[in-house]
Amino acid sequence: MLVVIADTSPLRYLIQIGHIDLLPLLFQRIAIPTTVADELRHASAPQPVRNWMQQLPEWVSVSSAPELDDSSLETLDPGERAGIELGLSLKADLILIDERKGAAVARRKGFEVTGTLGVLDLAAELGHVGLSDALDRLKQTNFRYRPDLFSALLQKHREVGHT
Repeated sequence: MLVVIADTSPLRYLIQIGHIDLLPLLFQRIAIPTTVADELRHASAPQPVRNWMQQLPEWVSVSSAPELDDSSLETLDPGERAGIELGLSLKADLILIDERKGAAVARRKGFEVTGTLGVLDLAAELGHVGLSDALDRLKQTNFRYRPDLFSALLQKHREVGHT
C-alpha cells in the first residue's frame, strides 16, 4: 500500500470543492502531520475545512513529524516542512503539496509529488470526477492557478473523453 502524506493546501481545496472523498478512492490512506492538522483547524481556515477536521474519516491519520536538522527545509512553511519530515520518517511514496518551492524540495528528497490539480487529473482519468466541474469549483476559491494550466488539463481530458 502507498504511504501518502498530505500538506494543508490539497486537503483544504478538495474539502472546499466537495471532492475530499476522492483521496481514499485514489490512495486508501492519508497521513497528515500534526502541524497540518493544526492549520486545518485554525480559525482562519474555511468553516467546511474546520468542520471536516472535527470528525476525521478513518482513512486519515495524524502523526507527529520528527524535527530534522536539515537546512533545505528551513525556508518552507511549517506544514510543508512537517509533511516532508513525516514523509521521510514514514518512508512515504507520495506527498500531496501544491506550493512550488515545497514540491521542489520534496522531489529533491526523492518523493513523488502531486497537488490538488494532480489529484483531480488522476480522479478524472479514472472516471471519479468531472474535471470541468471540479475546476469551475476550484476557481470559486482562492486557489492560485495559471489559466493556461487549467486549459491544458481540460484539453488533455477532452482528447481522451474524460471531461
